[in-house]
Amino acid sequence: MATELSRGNLFEAKIVSDLISKVKGHSSLAVLSKMEPIPFNGQKEFTFSMDSEIDVVAENGKKTHGGATVEPVVIVPIKVEYGARVSDEFLYASDEEKIDILKAFNDGFAKKVAKGFDLMAFHGINPRTGSASTVIGNNHFDSKVTQTVTYSAADPEANIEAAVSVVQTADGDVTGIAMDRVFSGALAGLKVNGVKQYPELAWGANPGSINGLAVDINKTVYNATVKDHAVLGDFVNMFKWGYSKEIPFEVIKYGDPDNSGKDLKGYNQVYLRAEVYLGWGIMDAASFARIVEA
Repeated sequence: MATELSRGNLFEAKIVSDLISKVKGHSSLAVLSKMEPIPFNGQKEFTFSMDSEIDVVAENGKKTHGGATVEPVVIVPIKVEYGARVSDEFLYASDEEKIDILKAFNDGFAKKVAKGFDLMAFHGINPRTGSASTVIGNNHFDSKVTQTVTYSAADPEANIEAAVSVVQTADGDVTGIAMDRVFSGALAGLKVNGVKQYPELAWGANPGSINGLAVDINKTVYNATVKDHAVLGDFVNMFKWGYSKEIPFEVIKYGDPDNSGKDLKGYNQVYLRAEVYLGWGIMDAASFARIVEA
């Protein structure tokens, strides 16, 4: 066990797989889009679009140029970390007790990564501080997706239809919608002639799909600054994300790794720290629309 817990070791592949599986279960973006591992140094994705339609050519007729547009999107992983102090009794505990602590740490870390992923990619904020991150810059939906529909609590269904129309008018597809609890609550309460139109949303349920459209409900969608209530669009094809396979895990025995002013040895503690490298890219902002409060 000591070898596995030495400083700078990586999480085992099995633990990494379990962690990412849990992230998919808590992140709206992970639920609605496809994930693929990305290189540590990032990767460049290209969107390739044909500018014209196919051309009918008569026998011996002249062919004309159709044109194509190639746009690169660079996906660079961002390092995020989480650490926690535990009693140094961890070092002397039995293997079974250490494994239980590591399982709990892994579960908690997965939840934090999932929530943080949404907050970073939806809103461009540092999850811990709640402030805009210069590292993320404008690589987030609030900045890049300028197509918006004004939220109406009285008719949220009309909001969705209007947002879908905006995306489709821009020649995009809609494969999913992420909504906050306020928006799902408005849909759940929508009635026509006294009949609820979306009973599957009753009592705060998260059904996974509505009218054949993938849906995820998550409080991470809302941001107090821009007041997003829902984001919809082509998450399957026009949003890509991934993580570096190597996820470092450390058991730190000395010093003050969290800058708290408390020496680990002085307080009989060790510090557990995990890091993950996440990257994402919005391939085509016109393929998305946001429903925002005025």
